[in-house]
Amino acid sequence: MRKLLGLLMCLALILALFLPINSTYCSTQFEPEVDTKACILMDSTGQNILYHNNEKAHLPVASVVKLMTILLVEEEIDNGRLSLTDTVIASENASGMGGSQIFLDANAEYTVESLLKSIVVCSANDSSVAMAEHIAGNETSFVQRMNARAKELQMNDTNYENCTGLPSPNQYSCAKDIAVLMSKVIQYPSYLTYCKIWMEDFVHPSGRINEMVNTNKLIRFYEGCESGKTGSTNEAGYCLSVSAKRNNLHLIGVVLGAKDSKGRFKSASDLLNYGFGSFSNYEILNTVITNQQKVKVQYEKDKNLKLKPEKDFVTLLPKGETNPYTVKFNLPSNVLYANMGDAIGYAEILKDGVVQDTISILADEQIDQPSLIDYIKLINQDFVA
Repeated sequence: MRKLLGLLMCLALILALFLPINSTYCSTQFEPEVDTKACILMDSTGQNILYHNNEKAHLPVASVVKLMTILLVEEEIDNGRLSLTDTVIASENASGMGGSQIFLDANAEYTVESLLKSIVVCSANDSSVAMAEHIAGNETSFVQRMNARAKELQMNDTNYENCTGLPSPNQYSCAKDIAVLMSKVIQYPSYLTYCKIWMEDFVHPSGRINEMVNTNKLIRFYEGCESGKTGSTNEAGYCLSVSAKRNNLHLIGVVLGAKDSKGRFKSASDLLNYGFGSFSNYEILNTVITNQQKVKVQYEKDKNLKLKPEKDFVTLLPKGETNPYTVKFNLPSNVLYANMGDAIGYAEILKDGVVQDTISILADEQIDQPSLIDYIKLINQDFVA
């Protein structure tokens, strides 16, 4: 019996040493603990989904709706139709909104910046409606714009009925759509700046002061958190969309329908921890990699043209996984001249031999057309050669 036990132990040791190990997630010591109705974790580009559950379910999302309100305001500013210093008159309708609010004075003038900041920091319903009315004339017209923009972003599982997230029978979204929306909103520096405010006074034109307190606790207590939008109603439960960045990894997490506020922050933290602990960014193509390719400038001895890709190609892979991507450059051996930004050639990004993307390679400096003297030098070089 003792000999049989010893034999079995030896066999187990051999199997442990020589059986193949799945290296894809070998560095991950945990799975995210997400006690919510739906969730998703993806990178900030929206190209790589790292974890998901029920991510397309139609659910009420409370004040997370305001992400679209914020996006439309930011786009108005970006397009030059609106300025942070513009003034907005708060209507009686806007100032009478219930729920989370900054208690606007009816018929008082506020700057766009102060209203946008209050929407981002403390989820002010009254400020949201005031901005909607200023941009579109009334909230109904603004909501039409919200739905039109959602379609443009292919948010096919979203329907808006107001700009605040207050309960409405046919208003819904899903975790995936919210993550896509978040990936757009975080491109605006002013949004990220306001998201980092923890506490700040909101001063009304009358001199009255309300204190704004950030509803996203992770901005203070989670390393790398840069932004977030909370939401909660009886119908929606507790919701959160959040983005965080550590080193070169930029993630977006969405949790919907948590049982309580503590649960949403824990679930979102667990999602982010899973992402940062299990995945790494790989820069497949960037300016450094591109400039390893040599394109000579004909009439300047030992001069190579500075190059850059039209866009970087960065992918996210599980830690420990072998990089499956390769780059094939198609570039001339030399150029006579080039204007800044001229397409010199292209690079193909291949995965397992299949082209995934084709990216133009551009001149990253100005090389003027050769003068007569330069041409003479070229002729002499050819003659000597």
